[in-house]
Amino acid sequence: MPALPAFEPGHVWLVGAGPGDPGLLTLHAAHALAHADVIVHDALVDPACLALARPGATLEYAGKRGGKPSPKQRDISLRLVELARAGKRVLRLKGGDPFVFGRGGEEALTLVAHTVPFRIVPGVTAGIGGLAYAGIPATHRDTNHAVTFLTGHDSSGVVPDAIDWHHVAKGSPVLVMYMAMKHIGAITARLIEAGRGPDEPLAFVCNAATGRQQVLETTLARAEADVAASSLEPPAIVVVGEVVRLRAGLDWLGALTAGRALDPDPLGLRRQDETG
Repeated sequence: MPALPAFEPGHVWLVGAGPGDPGLLTLHAAHALAHADVIVHDALVDPACLALARPGATLEYAGKRGGKPSPKQRDISLRLVELARAGKRVLRLKGGDPFVFGRGGEEALTLVAHTVPFRIVPGVTAGIGGLAYAGIPATHRDTNHAVTFLTGHDSSGVVPDAIDWHHVAKGSPVLVMYMAMKHIGAITARLIEAGRGPDEPLAFVCNAATGRQQVLETTLARAEADVAASSLEPPAIVVVGEVVRLRAGLDWLGALTAGRALDPDPLGLRRQDETG
């Protein structure tokens, strides 16, 4: 076991817990859980990760979920300052990675403004780890050499106007969208209007990397209707692009749990070579 840094009283660690599976916690994250006095966690941290907290640690919920009563971000940030100044070892535990649509930068800057010492511990972001648990790679050399990560709503809860949807649609073969399910109809309409094909593959990955994971494969044109007809709910990652087709060959979790056979040539490249 490598030597890990001491978690000092009066310090705050901003830690990513990954997309769900506690096995995806980093060594630094597990170390922080084992030593923190107070764990301020968000709604996306899986209970299995919180179960690794040391006995006697205080758990404080500070989750922010769209459309539901949530603490204000400023109040959360100032609570971290308050706890640190009380001499606590404060673990701010976030689902995924704290710096990927996780408001970790805002909280860290508040700590800087109040001269509170802190450490950043990256985590596996859901846009990579969650897709991997669904059998969808973020990149594959036969489908894409670029990928774009974006959010489906801004701080006011609407589709972000700051995103140049036309150029995103034209410029990136694969789009990975966080917090996009609520506005998926408006988003897919913008992408199709900008030139994406209506039949382009799209997938929703809900509760990624947990025992509750569900995946819906559809297309840009059918996405809004298909998800409305399903029982799926956020949190979800939405991915658009040809990489979704690779799930037929890479859904390792589905194959393990259901004994399902996988397609060794999901893109049909070998079949094209044989017939061409």
